[in-house]
Amino acid sequence: MTDESTHYDRKSLRVVQGRNPDFYELALDCVAFATAYGGRIDIGIEDNDSEPAPNQRIDPDLPERIRRRISELTVNVDVQAEIKTASNGGEFISLIIPRSGPLPSTTDGRYVIRTNDRRVPVTGDDVLRLANERLTFPWETQTGLEVLRNHADPEKVATFVRRIRESDRVKDSVKEKTDAEILDHYALTRGQFLTNLGILCVGTQQDRNRLGTAPVIQAIKFDEYDRKISKHVWDDYALSPMELVEAVWSTVPDFKESYEIPDGLLRSTVPAYDEIVVRELLVNALVHRPYSQRGDIFLNLYPDRLQVVNPGRLPIGVSPQNILHTTVRRNDNLARIFHDLKLMEREGSGFDKMYEVLLSQGRPVPELREGPDRVEVTVRRRIITPRAIDIMIKVDQAYQLKQREKICLGLLAQFEALTARELAHKLELPDVETLHAWIGRLTDLGLVRTTGRTKATRYFVAPELVHDLQLPTSTTLQRIEPHRLKALILEDLRHYPGSSIGQINKRIGREISQKRVKRALDDLVSQAQVRAEGDRRGRKYWSIA
Repeated sequence: MTDESTHYDRKSLRVVQGRNPDFYELALDCVAFATAYGGRIDIGIEDNDSEPAPNQRIDPDLPERIRRRISELTVNVDVQAEIKTASNGGEFISLIIPRSGPLPSTTDGRYVIRTNDRRVPVTGDDVLRLANERLTFPWETQTGLEVLRNHADPEKVATFVRRIRESDRVKDSVKEKTDAEILDHYALTRGQFLTNLGILCVGTQQDRNRLGTAPVIQAIKFDEYDRKISKHVWDDYALSPMELVEAVWSTVPDFKESYEIPDGLLRSTVPAYDEIVVRELLVNALVHRPYSQRGDIFLNLYPDRLQVVNPGRLPIGVSPQNILHTTVRRNDNLARIFHDLKLMEREGSGFDKMYEVLLSQGRPVPELREGPDRVEVTVRRRIITPRAIDIMIKVDQAYQLKQREKICLGLLAQFEALTARELAHKLELPDVETLHAWIGRLTDLGLVRTTGRTKATRYFVAPELVHDLQLPTSTTLQRIEPHRLKALILEDLRHYPGSSIGQINKRIGREISQKRVKRALDDLVSQAQVRAEGDRRGRKYWSIA
């Protein structure tokens, strides 16, 4: 059975025939598809079925009646309707809705867009924003600068073509094309000119500068008083978006830092910022930004977090509340290039991957905020649940969990227990009934236990799982052993020399009383592992090692 998606829907035959046909409801769905990317509606197949009833027959005049009613109820919407026969002999109507160039609507002025498997209304200022984003010729394929295709940067063209031919995500029929045909295939050229996308990806530095909206990235490091202490800028337009990802990751020293987490007699190393997460943040910022709008991309590095600020708002239909479940493309061709070059996973999986990685490292999930002209994503540096690291690694090795199962288990390991309502809220699900697809095999495998019923169901990591993995049962730092506390303090001071007791306490965990931190610091000072200067509230500490 084909699942309902951004491009496909199915409806009962009752929508268009019988005593109370609802052509207006069907017209709204057609507007939604035409506003998004086009699609198909199969009429005569019930929601839970994959085929029509075997004895179902369609009135030969019905397709034309549907086409005529849709044209009467909509503006800028074109549909094609025909009767088809399923493998079981039953008939149904296949309604094809192409993507519309001008902004479509109903005749009474309603605007809607299809996102995933639902219809989302577009109102207020979003109508104008949607109209601006839906140009007949998208920004990517425009050739307004009239840069001849033979004025592309030869080295960038050669590198791009070579990487495309080496990619296992590209079909052989594409790899067999000539260099010029590959550029045409990826919309980097149109006719004798480079497109805007072509200038962005394989153009010269001078032409990229002329675009006016080529990405500029600023990585700024702040201290705990929000004072700038270092800065890296990529503003000379020398690099393509694909090259910027590698350049930023390789240049910013904070991305190479790591923690040593005490684990009995051993220590496990965890990166301060995971490479997968940082690359996903950069790719999202470069691929999904509106290239018709000016504005720099900022990577703001604070002592406890990384904040990525991207100009422009989220695409219509996407919000901070549905980011895990909604996919809306803004720059189709650039996204395809990043995917085929293996710089990003499949479409719409970036936030899912960040959730998985951060939770498996005992960190909070990414925080997304949309402003009037920007989008901010924040990831936290601190590991709040060290035990989750062992749980996620060892359980995944034993059971090869699916991504959704990893996300659920990571959340439960971090919060100890969550009700069905709380878990659905953290997963941005509309109701608790949809939790089953995310819990997956966790309860069947005995990894997660439940108590209660319906919305009051309480999910928690099985206690024997913690015991079998030889993990501590305490999920806080309140009972941390003295040698572990000293190791945390020393590690903190290596990264943040000249810190006060309060600052150290805040970073390593407020669960630990400040008196215990003070005693540990006094011991370290007496053991000549830490140097102290100042008195009382002005006292600061430095690691000697």
